[in-house]
Amino acid sequence: MAEVDEQVQDVWDDWQAAVNMTQAELEKWLDTEESRSVGQGEGESTGHRSGRRIVSILGTSKSELTADDAAHMRKVVGYVHRHLAQRPAGDVADTKWRWSLMNWGHDPEK
Repeated sequence: MAEVDEQVQDVWDDWQAAVNMTQAELEKWLDTEESRSVGQGEGESTGHRSGRRIVSILGTSKSELTADDAAHMRKVVGYVHRHLAQRPAGDVADTKWRWSLMNWGHDPEK
């Protein structure tokens, strides 16, 4: 059995808690207009680009993940935690707040 990178192991539990969308759910979401309508950056938003990277990480076995993957996983965990702390009042089902989180692999409606 392949050894898991120490940095991946260190972030693994937090990653599992933060990213609650499956690879298939996230791929489907990233193809929507709503997904492309939120975020910062020229052209493809930072969050949308991150979502594509998350899809790749979700499709990779834990033992094959690298220190670079672990760094992105930590970035995702931090983003999800910060964004959840800014939850707006009321129904969030069709909000840019939720859509942005979903680009980062977390659906607060799950």
